[in-house]
Amino acid sequence: MNQISIDRAGNDSSSKSVNETVNGSHHFTIRGYSLAKGMGPGKYISSDIFTVGGYDWAIYFYPDGKNIEDSSMYVSVFIALASEGTDVRALFELTMLDQSGKVKHKVHSHFDRALESGPYTLKYRGSMWGYKRFFRRASLETSDYLKDDCLSMHCTVGVVRTRVEGPKNYSVTIPPSDMGQSLKYLLDSELGCDIVIRVGDEAFKGHKLILAARSPVFRAQFFGLIGNPKTDEVEIEDIEPSVFKAMLQYIYSDELPDLIEITGSTSTCASTIVMQHLLAAADRFGLDRLKELCEAKLCEEVNVDTVATTLSLAEQHRCPQLKAICLKFAATNLGVVMQKDGFKHLEESCPLLLSELLETVASVDEKPSLMSSKKRSSSSSIFGLDLAADGAAADSVNLTVRRVRRRM
Repeated sequence: MNQISIDRAGNDSSSKSVNETVNGSHHFTIRGYSLAKGMGPGKYISSDIFTVGGYDWAIYFYPDGKNIEDSSMYVSVFIALASEGTDVRALFELTMLDQSGKVKHKVHSHFDRALESGPYTLKYRGSMWGYKRFFRRASLETSDYLKDDCLSMHCTVGVVRTRVEGPKNYSVTIPPSDMGQSLKYLLDSELGCDIVIRVGDEAFKGHKLILAARSPVFRAQFFGLIGNPKTDEVEIEDIEPSVFKAMLQYIYSDELPDLIEITGSTSTCASTIVMQHLLAAADRFGLDRLKELCEAKLCEEVNVDTVATTLSLAEQHRCPQLKAICLKFAATNLGVVMQKDGFKHLEESCPLLLSELLETVASVDEKPSLMSSKKRSSSSSIFGLDLAADGAAADSVNLTVRRVRRRM
């Protein structure tokens, strides 16, 4: 018996049908609403025509309602297909805007819920979707939707499109972006530098266009109304050269620099101090991403030696997550933290933080995990407070709280 083998390799194929919406919006304002009343049921005011998904659309507002039998008790709102089209499938959203500032809009939307029968189908030009009884007119005229005889509404249309994706006949490996490395090469090689920045006893060369593109402060200094684009040297005060060097490396590379390499020290405390100053510099020069990178790094490095100064820094430079971490850590280790020089700085620079610290101490002290509700052990909490079995730690915290209150 002859056997026939079928080689299916190379004959397999695949495709994918992708159904999605092409969305677009239109804002429609009606001024002189009271003058539009009385035009009669079935008569409408139309918005300008707007285009979404290759089709024209318009909003129809009926001040006396669309139905004669409603006796002008309701206003009607519809979205109409204003161009030629057959079986156009779409999703809609109609919003009557609350003009009181309370943001209590009246919204009818298909985008945030599954429709049992799928998107609506508009058969031909002039087909409409909307509400004959969109709003009771008496209620509308006494509501916050009507202000200064003006109504405002927002319409979103999502036209359904279907496309077929076949197999890709190519395989191109896209390398990661090396823009940061390329720009840092310009900094390291001093190629094309046109500005010298003096910081303390050190001088740094840079490029005015790159600095201006990255920092709004440099942009104003070099190209603003009072800036001087011809200047070839500037001096910056109140910042350490090592901190400025770290900031400069970030500006060119878009990466947090290696502080050990910059400071020449492997000390965690020294690295934290430079990171604190770098966060302040980032805030000063409008480098928001660098500021958040520093905040995240400082959250990881909270310790009893630096928590007080970090807390003061978080308050001064509006870093809410870092502030919360520091408050909880300081409250849990308050007895030790108060012995550090940084706590005196905290008292002098941000005295109002002491009351928040007391509130945090109280909340930590009330938690069952810090009391005898759980079996005591010699292990410490995640914030490093050792809970002795004889309750000495709790007594120490209470004594420390009283000392803080006396200082306040």
